[in-house]
Amino acid sequence: MTDTATTTTTSLNKFEKFKAEKDGLAIKQDIEKFASLGWEAMDETDRDHRLKWVGVFFRPVTPGKFMMRMRVPNGILTSNQMRVLAEVVQRYGDDGSADITTRQNIQLRGIRIEDLPDIFNRFHAVGLTTIQSGMDNIRNITGDPVAGLDADELFDTRELVQQIQDMITNKGEGNPEFTNLPRKFNIAITGGRDNSVHAEINDLAFVPAFKEGTGDWGLGTGEEVSPSPKFGFNVLVGGFFSAKRCEAAIPLNAWVAPEDVVAVSRAIVEVFRDNGFRANRQKSRLMWLIDEWGLEKFRAEVEKCLGKSLLPAAPKDEIDWEKRDHIGVYKQKQPGLNYVGLHIPVGRLYAGDMFEISRLAGVYGSGEVRLTVEQNVIIPNIPDSRLAIFLTEPLLERFAINPGLLTRSLVSCTGAQFCNFALIETKNRALATIKALEAELTLTHPVRIHWTGCPNSCGQPQVADIGLMGTKTRKNGKTVEAVDIYMGGKVGKEAQLGTCVTKAVPCEDLQSVLRDLLIQNFGAKLSQEVLMTH
Repeated sequence: MTDTATTTTTSLNKFEKFKAEKDGLAIKQDIEKFASLGWEAMDETDRDHRLKWVGVFFRPVTPGKFMMRMRVPNGILTSNQMRVLAEVVQRYGDDGSADITTRQNIQLRGIRIEDLPDIFNRFHAVGLTTIQSGMDNIRNITGDPVAGLDADELFDTRELVQQIQDMITNKGEGNPEFTNLPRKFNIAITGGRDNSVHAEINDLAFVPAFKEGTGDWGLGTGEEVSPSPKFGFNVLVGGFFSAKRCEAAIPLNAWVAPEDVVAVSRAIVEVFRDNGFRANRQKSRLMWLIDEWGLEKFRAEVEKCLGKSLLPAAPKDEIDWEKRDHIGVYKQKQPGLNYVGLHIPVGRLYAGDMFEISRLAGVYGSGEVRLTVEQNVIIPNIPDSRLAIFLTEPLLERFAINPGLLTRSLVSCTGAQFCNFALIETKNRALATIKALEAELTLTHPVRIHWTGCPNSCGQPQVADIGLMGTKTRKNGKTVEAVDIYMGGKVGKEAQLGTCVTKAVPCEDLQSVLRDLLIQNFGAKLSQEVLMTH
């Protein structure tokens, strides 16, 4: 560590102290013991913290019913894997459910500690892993949801995302090299033109860019090997959301060829691991280190770790499309095949839904299911000859391919139903509010409304047209649930973060406030039915 990072045990926060006592990955060997002990007899630090290294999360609001977070690189599952997840959720009856997350991932709810050995065996059998998916680890790596399907893509991200996952997790077995970062770390790779991964909110992101006169990538020789531009990625660093601060990622002034993305990822993570701040967890994400050092020093340290110079960034990237949501029916680059995006209301699935998605992917497609950062599902590789009958499947009545213009862009975090950090209930309230607004208004284009239950911003209100962040306020002498309202977030090309425009609107008053915002700022009009009643 450098002298800018914290090295004395006395100044370490409690998280750094327990990480120093025992690597989080060591918890793997204790799973059988915990299963027989029961959750109430477990050591508190093991139960509340170290279990997160194997993707198991104690939830104080549902004691004894744990959450499991998977790793789903690039958001891709097989129908067999989805079926196994459904079987796990099914055993818990009404307590069992799953949520698609804003990192193309899936989380299972209602899990009992005594079932962990069996669940992990089932996962292993079908190539699923939960390793290093929580706490101070690299989270699910996001890539283009239509990678390999999209005729307009510049690069298929699937293999690179998998290679980074394999490097970080030792192919799903756990890698102690990367299990003690100063804080969590997000990586995204996009090979399309519409910034489908929200590159700007990641600690490290690779966005497509062509470099003139580039042969060998990083020797910095300046030799013009080929007259035609070479494809690669410009590198962005430092984007993050936290309760204390939210920042968009900034350019590293570096361009890398696809074959060097994994090595550059490793170098950047190692620099963060060895130099990031560990005293104050509110100031420990990568951007705080970049602030302290300056971008030039950070880049130089990455080059030193890499053992090579980085080429300067390409003058422009290729993010020049508006963001797509992939809901609906689309032709693939493969002749005669289609992918269909199903809208999953606020990402919530139950066992029956998951079995049906698995079945549809196997019967109509190639047995593949994809998740998106908008919490939706894509079923690819459906032949033209089977598309019409696929579209008559009853599941599509609930998971629509043409939902309402507010419904289709709705995103919500877990909320107070399952999360102890949330200050308000989000998912059910979000659905009810949108349903009411769509009954009152007519719109001409989607409006992205994101809900998050607390300032940790898992629901990403800063990237939304309208973002709602849970808080509390006083009304008529009582404390009530409320939201701070964010506006101005933009995704796709020229992405930017929104800012807070209104504080502490009571949730019970929110519908009328949102109705006015939609009319004033997004071209919504009162529906004929509403006008007639007035």
